[in-house]
Amino acid sequence: MYALECAAEENCLARSAYRPGVSKISSRVLLRFPQRVKNQGTVDFLPVKPRHQWEWHSCHQHYHSMEAFSNYDLLDPITHRKVAEGHKASFCLEDTSCDPGVQRRYACTAHIQGLSPGCYDTYHANIDCQWIDITDVHPGNYILKVTVNPDFLVAESDFSNNVIQCNIVYTGTYVDTQNCRITSF
Repeated sequence: MYALECAAEENCLARSAYRPGVSKISSRVLLRFPQRVKNQGTVDFLPVKPRHQWEWHSCHQHYHSMEAFSNYDLLDPITHRKVAEGHKASFCLEDTSCDPGVQRRYACTAHIQGLSPGCYDTYHANIDCQWIDITDVHPGNYILKVTVNPDFLVAESDFSNNVIQCNIVYTGTYVDTQNCRITSF
């Protein structure tokens, strides 16, 4: 828990992590995964809030330009009931990389957040909140559901490619991921 203090401030842990008596030396089980989002549209994907309304996160030393960039849900494969969840505020929405011939225009170092057409924003599995806290989840089969722009706050010409689902087998020790596919909401 000591290493997760910043993530705890952003409510990136399961409810059980916030119960009284949870000490700083206790541990959590995190299902970490990378995420790469591409702007396949024809216009920039920009935060809804203007820059002066972005929220400064002092623990992580960065601005959040969106409250919910992505939602992460672990679902029961039969009932589709949510058994665990996570979320990603915009850590820093930027053109991490672009298709050949496309120039990067948005960069966190310049304090300009956005995602250009033909560019990708990549979140590596080792950054805070790029996970689902599965401490309270029993081993078994699940569905990992990742939804980008979950509240439809950023206008898009097509929302049909904003959800990906993967089959997950959690053994209690490791996770096997298979059959990742784009699905509808």
